Amino acid sequence: MNRRHFLRAMSTVSIAVPILTACGSNGNSKRVPESSKPPAGSPVAVPAVSFAHGVASGDPLDDRVILWTRLTPDEASIESIHVLCEVAEDPAFEHIVLAENLITGPERDYTVKIDAAGLMSERHYWYRFSVGPRQSPVGRALTLPMPGQYAKHLRFAVCSCSSYPHGYFSVYRMIANRTDLDFVLHLGDYIYEYGEGEYGDNAGRTLDPKHEILVLDDYRRRYALYRRDVDLQAVHQIHPFITVWDDHETADNSYKDGANNHNEGEGDWHERKAQAIQAYFEWMPIRPPTVSEDSIYRSFRYGDLADFVMLDTRIEGRIKQLDNPADPARADARDLLGQAQKDWFKHKLATAQNTWKIVGQQVMFAQLQLLEIQRLLPGVPTEDFSPLVAINMDQWDGYPSEREEILDFVEDNAIKNMVVLTGDIHSSWANELYKSSAILTSGIFEEPLGVEFVTPSVTSPGFPDGAAELLAEAIPVANPHMKYIELKTHGFILMDVTHQRAQAEYYYAQGIDTAEQSGLESGTVKVMTVNAGSSRLVADMPVSGR
Repeated sequence: MNRRHFLRAMSTVSIAVPILTACGSNGNSKRVPESSKPPAGSPVAVPAVSFAHGVASGDPLDDRVILWTRLTPDEASIESIHVLCEVAEDPAFEHIVLAENLITGPERDYTVKIDAAGLMSERHYWYRFSVGPRQSPVGRALTLPMPGQYAKHLRFAVCSCSSYPHGYFSVYRMIANRTDLDFVLHLGDYIYEYGEGEYGDNAGRTLDPKHEILVLDDYRRRYALYRRDVDLQAVHQIHPFITVWDDHETADNSYKDGANNHNEGEGDWHERKAQAIQAYFEWMPIRPPTVSEDSIYRSFRYGDLADFVMLDTRIEGRIKQLDNPADPARADARDLLGQAQKDWFKHKLATAQNTWKIVGQQVMFAQLQLLEIQRLLPGVPTEDFSPLVAINMDQWDGYPSEREEILDFVEDNAIKNMVVLTGDIHSSWANELYKSSAILTSGIFEEPLGVEFVTPSVTSPGFPDGAAELLAEAIPVANPHMKYIELKTHGFILMDVTHQRAQAEYYYAQGIDTAEQSGLESGTVKVMTVNAGSSRLVADMPVSGR
């Protein structure tokens, strides 16, 4: 144990008490007050419950991590349930370092969440929950290195977009099978709001509720459906998650004051959004917000290796998307982040001290020129372009003035080694980032200001066969800053980061149509690397070691 670890331990442990007590104030479950505990020796009625939705951890820091579970009571009328959370240094729980009694109930949908504090940095911990003799599965959590502490190596998965009725969560099982990851970065569309038959038709993946989700109970039931999935439970059980929402956690193409998939007949948008946010914080292993009650932008430091900045490009400050790319208003100053988040983002970039500045966010940052692609492929039916064209104004391309402001700031402040990680578009991309919209000359006269890696989806559909291959060949002709494109296969990115380079490895699933394909990887792996001090992408470097 080094000196900093020793001092940290001495500052959090009471010599007379072998079990630490967590600081539960940042969880969504109440600690048990002394006045509510039964007298010693008195009988206690223990309700019958199950842990049908598994366990999860998230938002790891160097001294704490969020721990989560959900109780399913046999009797729905139970108003409150006492739950014990235990954290140990070993999976057999021979060395328990934390124990906390909590209360949950129907007001939080029987979810349990605690910010388990006072832990050692850069350590694995095992945790479990119990109600009387009934115990949850044992989960594994991890704490980060201390800010500024030397960190040699970082490995994490990046994923997004898991539409339940489109297929099985094989990709989540692929990630769960990799036991050497530090965490999972989930960039949104964790659930989808659509009703049965509206989006996806796998016969083995029916929805609950059947209708489009609109109110709190609907959103809770949809999360409960997802969290009963065995592959999703497996990845949560072994890896901490760092999450942000995208649009489908509320409604398709949402923005601050509305959504494409919301109309007046579905009630007040702000009430719907508030209830969707409540369910999100109940069901996800995310730390309660500190900026405002519905803000999720936040930051993490991984030793001296990487600063993580997690953004909300969806409902924090975004104004309504334009319908037409040719609309003159596209050139105006239009909010995507909102002023408060944008100022915070700039401050985090300017003050980041670690080698890499990693930005986790939802929609594609790089410029994408479409009209030239349609000219290059005149024989391809227009509908085959529709997935790309339809979301284009939803991306940073719909808010080019704000993107240029961010890139001006990066250039003016000589910010190096910026890596943007993106979800949303159900396909794989690796892009160099330039200020100029005249991309055809960039790379000859300009140096890129950063790179962007876009993760494929877990299940949500990409482009159709035939069109996917044609477009992947044609897009770089009009967009030479886009160095890798794969438009149809489901998978995830494994990020392997050292002080010398950040490497994105794209892994793909064999299929998602049946449960038997769970966790099976295809033989295809694409590697894209950026070296420290440069924002030029290098293709096909060796796959990293575990």
